[in-house]
Amino acid sequence: MIIKSLKLKNFRNYNLLNLEFDSATNIFYGDNAQGKTNILESIYLGSTTKSHRGTKDRDIIKFEEEESHIELIIDKKGVPFQIDMHLKKNAPKGIAINKHSIRKASELCGIVNIVFFSPEDLNIIKNGPAERRRFMDAELAQIDKIYLNNLLNYNRIVNQRNKLLKNGKSKDEIEETLDIWDKQLVTYGNLLIDRRKIFIDLVNKIISNVHKKLTGNKEDIILKYESGLGSLDFKQALQKNRARDLKFKSTSCGPHRDDIGFFINGLDIRKFGSQGQQRTTALSLKLSEIDLVKQITGDKPILLLDDVLSELDKSRQNYLLDSIDGIQTLITCTGVEEFVKHRFSINKIFHVENGMARNEN
Repeated sequence: MIIKSLKLKNFRNYNLLNLEFDSATNIFYGDNAQGKTNILESIYLGSTTKSHRGTKDRDIIKFEEEESHIELIIDKKGVPFQIDMHLKKNAPKGIAINKHSIRKASELCGIVNIVFFSPEDLNIIKNGPAERRRFMDAELAQIDKIYLNNLLNYNRIVNQRNKLLKNGKSKDEIEETLDIWDKQLVTYGNLLIDRRKIFIDLVNKIISNVHKKLTGNKEDIILKYESGLGSLDFKQALQKNRARDLKFKSTSCGPHRDDIGFFINGLDIRKFGSQGQQRTTALSLKLSEIDLVKQITGDKPILLLDDVLSELDKSRQNYLLDSIDGIQTLITCTGVEEFVKHRFSINKIFHVENGMARNEN
């Protein structure tokens, strides 16, 4: 799988941009705040419908413009795909695949598989559970359309349940309607939990060897899916927490509250790991994501590296660069010389400056 070209109109700081990519390594270099990350963001957004920054569509559109356009040309095992996405300030985004409009954003699922790695990802271990859930959901949504549909339905029901808790007229009326929502919540919630556990099992089979290589066989790592339900099933937990939910007007248990545990030699590194251990684990997780996509889809993902190398020491830089052989990779950095030092093969170089990207080779 490769991205052949990208066109942007009124996206972030770009008026118009038209790029053609090499099937191997593409470097975007330039000073900070020139638009390098915006290029990677547009590719991720065009592939997944979401910004990796969590930004709303209206805030991505160029200042004083009403609409933005992304066009991606993809080659997937010899089959061409054209993805067009129109972002609008005052309306939902419009998406077309091969010039045919789609009704649901989930129809884009499975066409492109992206692994995005930014400096912020190095903090996924030490930050809160929401970031680890976001990682899990984002990866599963790319490779499993059923999971994505279940997640969208689950989130919709949680939102509706919370609205009922906040705005219901009487306790009796709220409790009667809660029974209806809870039945659906349990159905979709259990599907999410079961699929997430399978996902964690798959990651464990890959990350163990990756992490050992990164640490010189000094550390054994295991991930655990941590559900807040304890020994109860989801239905029982909702019933047990109903009084609490009524008091605080929010749904207090379910997969939207769950977490991933990271344990090295039996130690929970979210709480007790050094910063070095946490960052190495984050790198192991991202590298495992590449192999996971290969196993599940039978195809290689597209790798986006946003100024990550400057955050890693030499040994981890070399391991990361060695791991991307044969994968189309788009890398942002402030200078090309860091790649020359590592004898890294560069296929295409772009200099990014003030909302323009110029091919230099």
